[in-house]
Amino acid sequence: MSIDALKWRYATKKFDASRILPEEKINILKHTFNLTATSYGLQPLKMVVISNKELQARLKASSFNQKQVDTASHLLVICIEARVDEDFIRNYFQRVKHIRNVSDEILKPFREFLVDDFNSKATKEIEAWAINQAYLALGTLLTVCAAEEIDACPMEGFEPNEYDEILNLSEKNLKSVLVLPVGYRAEDDEFSGFKKVRRPLDEVIIDID
Repeated sequence: MSIDALKWRYATKKFDASRILPEEKINILKHTFNLTATSYGLQPLKMVVISNKELQARLKASSFNQKQVDTASHLLVICIEARVDEDFIRNYFQRVKHIRNVSDEILKPFREFLVDDFNSKATKEIEAWAINQAYLALGTLLTVCAAEEIDACPMEGFEPNEYDEILNLSEKNLKSVLVLPVGYRAEDDEFSGFKKVRRPLDEVIIDID
């Protein structure tokens, strides 16, 4: 991916509601989400992919009426697992054992360390950790969107409790954390032509020889 792709990317203010992302592009974003880095590789995340326009319109009302929510081709909702407990961790190590054909003897020390570590953490601490993983996924998605020329607008401005209720997320052991409308920018979105405002490189980079 070239730097030009990141220069092209911007937080889309107005989507072209008539243009729908092809399934191929959506599949790329699904795989991107699944391949993103997470702490310990535990993946305490799931992503809801919404293309139902009536549902998007309902969610717009729970997003401070931001028009990107219902005019985007698809709405991605990044969620955290409400419970990351001993069973969750042991299931992860079962996957490692199956996929990599690794012996339990090799996996046991790290597995037991993680079980003990998470058992010692408060629920709020684990939730904060999981939210950090959601932001890692968001960053990866935005980068791939730029590479694929998919427009996107990362959002924290929504009512998570209302999203959780509308999408029945509690029944899935999930909590919504971030929203990412994706699609194609409208031709008359004047913000798409604005120059990026960034600090000079020598102010944000520290080189140590």
